Amino acid sequence: YNDYNLDFFSAIMKAYRKECQIMKDLLKNKAMIATTISGILIILGIVLQWQNFDTAAAIIFVLSFIIGGYKQAKEGFIDTVENKHLNVDILMVLAAVGASLIGYWMEGALLIFIFSLSGSLEEYATDKSTQAITALMNIVPEIAKRINPDGSIEDVAVKDLKVGDTLMVPKGASIPIDGTIASGLGLIDEAAISGESVPVEKTVGDDIFGSTINLSEALTMTVSKESKDTLFAKIIRMVEEAQKTPSKTASFINRIENTYVKIVLVFVPVMIAVFYFLLDWGWNESFYRGMVLLTVASPCALVASATPAVLSAISNAAKRGILFKGGIAIENFSAMDCIAFDKTGTLTEGKPVVTEANYLAGTDEKHIMSVVYALEHSSTHPIASALVQHLETKEYVKNQMDSIQDLTGFGLAGEAFGSKWKIGKKTFVVTDELNEPSFVKEAFALQNEGKTVIYVSQDDKVVAYYALLDTPKSEAKDMIAFFKANGVHTIMITGDNEATGQTIGKQLGVDEIRANCLPEDKTTILKELQAKYKLVGMVGDGVNDAPALANADIGIAMGEGTDIAMETADVVLMKSELDKLEYCYGLSKKLKKITMQNIIFSITVILILILSNLFQLINLPLGVVGHEGSTILVILNSLRLLANIPTHHFQGTAKSNGTTSNTGLAHEK
Repeated sequence: YNDYNLDFFSAIMKAYRKECQIMKDLLKNKAMIATTISGILIILGIVLQWQNFDTAAAIIFVLSFIIGGYKQAKEGFIDTVENKHLNVDILMVLAAVGASLIGYWMEGALLIFIFSLSGSLEEYATDKSTQAITALMNIVPEIAKRINPDGSIEDVAVKDLKVGDTLMVPKGASIPIDGTIASGLGLIDEAAISGESVPVEKTVGDDIFGSTINLSEALTMTVSKESKDTLFAKIIRMVEEAQKTPSKTASFINRIENTYVKIVLVFVPVMIAVFYFLLDWGWNESFYRGMVLLTVASPCALVASATPAVLSAISNAAKRGILFKGGIAIENFSAMDCIAFDKTGTLTEGKPVVTEANYLAGTDEKHIMSVVYALEHSSTHPIASALVQHLETKEYVKNQMDSIQDLTGFGLAGEAFGSKWKIGKKTFVVTDELNEPSFVKEAFALQNEGKTVIYVSQDDKVVAYYALLDTPKSEAKDMIAFFKANGVHTIMITGDNEATGQTIGKQLGVDEIRANCLPEDKTTILKELQAKYKLVGMVGDGVNDAPALANADIGIAMGEGTDIAMETADVVLMKSELDKLEYCYGLSKKLKKITMQNIIFSITVILILILSNLFQLINLPLGVVGHEGSTILVILNSLRLLANIPTHHFQGTAKSNGTTSNTGLAHEK
């Protein structure tokens, strides 16, 4: 085959697989199966009626009536009896029964069929939303190395672990579940827990958490939590919350549904009496017009205006790694007029990179690079990794050191080229601040800017320094510009010092910067903002952000952050990609627009059909098609929210030019 034929064949197969998946989804939907059978029976009944087999046709129509309407009739009566809540299901059943009583079997069956079709489409939309959310992320890790009583090690599923099991966690591996260290010393990367890039030293008896990383040698741990507390279980709970939490619009419509149905149930008998006694239409015609009125006045389309739209929007977001826990969050997202951000791991990468490197004039830079590389390349500390990554781009001879002294918390020491070398913190390396060369004082200035400075000394004389900074994410600046262009006030709240906060905040262009904040300070600031602004959002990733996320009107958690942050938040960005916030904003705007379209359209159709019935311009089949057809159109309009939403349609002004990148060197001498 030539390339054209191969591309054509590939497109055909892709479309075929898509159609197969749709059919599989529909076959799982029992309501859709019942609706399909009901429709087939109606066609059969029409054929029998055309052949003058009226009795057989009536039986087939009744059978279609029962199969298509059983589920929703059952739900409607249960809701009425148990919750004392009248809904449109009752109206549709009464209208269909009424039409059948006066001999309009086909019209009654058709009414139930189309009503059942709209209900099964709603169920299909719900199922699609659930599938998208539960398939969002791969659960990592899924396998743990359990140590058996005889000392052997076997791979077991994390879900099969029990409290008290002993596990072996290799160097560089993710800790599979929450527990305590049983043996060994751990250097644990807890960025997912605290949001800070500096790893934490752990000893025997200390708590360690699932999804954090063991940077030191292998250790053993004892499991302290069951699999029901894993991320997978939490996602399932989030799905249930999303389905049970409607938007404000949907909640309002649901509240008025009961009152509306009562009004219709009173209005229809009154109008039948008017038709019969005042207009002298005859009993059959009056009752028939009453059944048409009962059908067209039912708020099916109005009730379906919001919920399918919300579910479609939730599904759309889920497919793109955004988990909304309910309709209120997604509906309110575009109404935010202030949004606050944590810094580390949220606006920044969460790990340091070298931004400046300076070497003392007259020294052999290649010797210094060789020594720094030899000292640092065997360490798993984030600062060591940043230095090694920087030095790997340089040209020099990479030597090995035979003896390296690791002074935890201070730095490293060793011997090379006939000299004693040190690398690490200022207090470890700089022996006499007053007598150090002027270029070291430049390093002190960098520290005052909030950067981490690592010093290098040769025989107790400082010969080089490296400045490191946890740099902003590449998409952070454009994201901040997007919200500012849409009139949303931006604020960064960080636990870092004022200098670091100002440095990062100014690079990103945030409107306001709050530094040196403890978790309780973040909550206090959130409450201050809520007193000033209508709707305040908070974006964070760590345990220290959880209180603020809980207090915010819309809490947004980074998915690579802590489990407690995700439990607390209203929205979870599974991939921790900040540009998803722009998508959320655009999707929320689109949801409001489509919901309003649905409401206006459904009310307009109801009014037109009621007037048409009063003037005897429509019959029951046309009323059914018009009314239930409008419901289907409303649902189909809502399903447009499954499509991609271009965010540039929702931006006030152009984005900032370029993105922020500080991974290169600002100054190298």
